[in-house]
Amino acid sequence: MAGLGLVLHPTRDVTEVVGIIERWASRHRITLLVRAEDRQRVPSGVAPVPADELAAHADALISIGGDGTMLGALRLAVRDPKPVLGVHLGRLGFLVEVEPPDLPRALERLVEHDFTIESHACLACDVCGDDVVAFNDIALVRQPGAGFVTATLAVDGQRYGYYRCDALVVSTPTGSTAYSYAAGGPLISPATEAMVVTPSAPMAGISRSVLLSAHETVHLELRADSAPVAVEMDGLLIRQAATEGSVHIRYVKDAGRVVRLDPRRYQERNQLKLSLLDLPLLPDQLRELLPDGLREQLNRRELPPPR
Repeated sequence: MAGLGLVLHPTRDVTEVVGIIERWASRHRITLLVRAEDRQRVPSGVAPVPADELAAHADALISIGGDGTMLGALRLAVRDPKPVLGVHLGRLGFLVEVEPPDLPRALERLVEHDFTIESHACLACDVCGDDVVAFNDIALVRQPGAGFVTATLAVDGQRYGYYRCDALVVSTPTGSTAYSYAAGGPLISPATEAMVVTPSAPMAGISRSVLLSAHETVHLELRADSAPVAVEMDGLLIRQAATEGSVHIRYVKDAGRVVRLDPRRYQERNQLKLSLLDLPLLPDQLRELLPDGLREQLNRRELPPPR
């Protein structure tokens, strides 16, 4: 690999991780690239390029953050899919795999092509005439105090009914562990090619999740009696206070390529994370369930540095 593109968490301190990557890349004579808007957050040896050109100039991308950063990296490369390696700086990531201490060996395996690719689908969406891409989900969300989302559902042009709810979420199998899951939707195996439409807090109309084939298209249209809604794509606000219009959604397979170094261990960790989501305990209570040694190690990591 001649060049690696860095995709940084928008607010977290990434200095330590970027330093590890830069020192490693210097020894291996590999060029590092970053989006132009992040040039002030990286050393001068990292070359800035326009965000829409990052994937084209890189052989692989390294996402430094949590799942949101990983989703952003996948969207950057959707027109020219490149392997994306996730370095974990988040809290409960389901997509990222590598912890910072393991990064040097992960980079070695990356350039040696000693990894497997996990293919991810996306949702190609026409939102009131604007084209957007979502790897997790697209959601129509009510504005607090303004009423409910009221929209009709059509599949392949055939109308099936309507929703009246707090939010309406259309997700990929990857996104089934995110907003859709929180709204009561099913967990879908990543090996499944499907979309799921899930209403959150339904008041009338369709009240259960609808699972659809990857070959079907979804059309949601706001009804005249709908309150103004916000439209979110992978958790990012893309339209606010929409009072009319429609969202047309189709499934696109093999749109993203995620690097997996140890697929079995990754799956086991995600099973544990999902089980923790269903435990009605606070983070401090969960900490008490850990072995003494691991709990002390976490406590040391969270202590402020000495002055």
